Amino acid sequence: MGAEYNADQIQILEGLEAVRKRPGMYIGSTSGKGLHHLVYEIVDNSVDEALAGYCSTIEVTIHSDHSVTVRDDGRGIPVDIQKKAGISALEVVFTILHAGGKFGGGGYKVSGGLHGVGASVVNALSEWLEVEVCREGKRYREKFSRGKVIEPIRMEGDCDPKQHGTTVRFLPDKTIFEETVYDYETLRHRLRETAFLTKNLKIILRDDREEQKEETFHYEGGIQEFITYLNRGKTALYDQVIYCEDTRDKVVVEVAIQHNDSYNENIYTFVNNINTPEGGTHLTGFKNAVTKTFNDYARAHKILKDNESNLSGEDIREGMTAIVSVKVENPQFEGQTKQKLGNSEVIAAVSSIVGEQLTYFLEQNPGAAKVICEKAILAQRARDAARKARDLTRRKSALDGMALPGKLADCSSKNPEECEIFIVEGDSAGGSAKTARSRATQAILPLRGKILNVEKARLDRVYENAEIKSMITAFGTGIHEDFDLSKLRYNKIIIMTDADVDGAHIATLMLTFIYRFMPELIRKGHVYLAQPPLYKLEKGQKVWYAYSDEELNQILSEVGRDQNNKIQRYKGLGEMDAEQLWETTMDPEHRTLLQIQIDDDALSELDRTFVTLMGDQVEPRREFIETNAKYVTNLDI
Repeated sequence: MGAEYNADQIQILEGLEAVRKRPGMYIGSTSGKGLHHLVYEIVDNSVDEALAGYCSTIEVTIHSDHSVTVRDDGRGIPVDIQKKAGISALEVVFTILHAGGKFGGGGYKVSGGLHGVGASVVNALSEWLEVEVCREGKRYREKFSRGKVIEPIRMEGDCDPKQHGTTVRFLPDKTIFEETVYDYETLRHRLRETAFLTKNLKIILRDDREEQKEETFHYEGGIQEFITYLNRGKTALYDQVIYCEDTRDKVVVEVAIQHNDSYNENIYTFVNNINTPEGGTHLTGFKNAVTKTFNDYARAHKILKDNESNLSGEDIREGMTAIVSVKVENPQFEGQTKQKLGNSEVIAAVSSIVGEQLTYFLEQNPGAAKVICEKAILAQRARDAARKARDLTRRKSALDGMALPGKLADCSSKNPEECEIFIVEGDSAGGSAKTARSRATQAILPLRGKILNVEKARLDRVYENAEIKSMITAFGTGIHEDFDLSKLRYNKIIIMTDADVDGAHIATLMLTFIYRFMPELIRKGHVYLAQPPLYKLEKGQKVWYAYSDEELNQILSEVGRDQNNKIQRYKGLGEMDAEQLWETTMDPEHRTLLQIQIDDDALSELDRTFVTLMGDQVEPRREFIETNAKYVTNLDI
């Protein structure tokens, strides 16, 4: 039987030991994402107070010691003895899993926190955590370390009877987390989104580290202002933001919509203020209502003739930015990552509210209604043209095998797990890469010039573009509704461009295409950027490669800054011979690859970045470049 297995091997983890033993189960990971999740958990508890009508301001401060303080002006966590536990309610909240005001329905009707375990999980994963509560004219304090009480709750005197709320300060445990330095921008995106979703809530973010910063997020218009923010950089087709709000069968529904002149739909869904990137029943109800309402309107007003087919949901949603936010008492989540709402009653609630209020808007605003319907009809024609082009491609593929692009130098292995494809800019670099590669597992697809900017092109133009067609065929997965990850021919898709402005632009165009048409390739970790060296240093018979200015300076400080040092700055991949390209950029044993990832907590900000960089509006792009230029290094102009 091998090793002995009996009752003695069954561990009972006391208190919060289970959280420290398996932190990933509670916060997703111990990487930067999990680190920031600690802040979200405490903030979500304060937001629950706001949703219940008791909190108007939340302050988040990052301190120089990398601890974080979250302060709210809610009612303050109760401090009296919880009879069942025999300890204060405050201690229960911070030391016992699945404890809090979110169970049993008495404390909160709706809540966003991680199923009520948030505060205790943050406590368990913190080197220390302090809580201060102001309630009924008294101030209370308790201190913990790694989930255990180190200073029991005590009353510290009086406070202004008008003053109330909870202050939590914690320092993440560096023995748990891979990194413990908070990123201001990451918190900024999440807190701004939270403020948009909670009408009238004021959230203040401060950074007390080297760069002193403070920002306030406060939106009286709530998700209507969110839509305006997301559509900045695009041209709206009508002035108003369509807004629907009501409650049906205990489901609170809030929806905001506005179409713009782009060709992508961006719909963001939330349950109790928590992002649901995989959608669910609220998204289904929304899509059903939008499709039916617009078709009914177009038929009734003769925009669609009797002999014309209905508009598809995709046609109507072209260029749509929408927020679908619902509040549900007992949300049920599905899917592997629990990011998809499953409550069946939500479909009818969202569908009926949106259907009724959207119909009213269209009747009251015939100009906006006509513009949306006309855009949808153009989208329908483009989709039909794209479908014909796609079907033609499929027929060709059926006749002549895989019909792979002629310029693709494919690898000999047919096992996708061990295969990778380099998307290379230009014939010169493509030639070097073809010579350098390992033919068994590495494929090379050279592209001529800059590919189509899909942010400004309809589907039919995408299918007409030779370079994009080459990539679609080579990858094997198809795009949009035809996408099938199981048909992916390469485990790694590696974008390899020059380290200059043109190279960065080409890489951004490729990433825009993949993100808009095959986002799952990024989500599943298949997309990478190659990192070619910037410098070659020769001294005597020895050669060093440097991938940054810092690395070059480090090498020079080690080997000496002599006159006979020969330093070459690579401006393009074509400047490297095949041997150099292999050993610096393509050899799996020595190369550096940058994996492209999607942060589902910042999807709206990611979409807005693509629109800013690749859209028509110049001013937002200029502001973005000026704001972010300090983060760019080693880019040759």
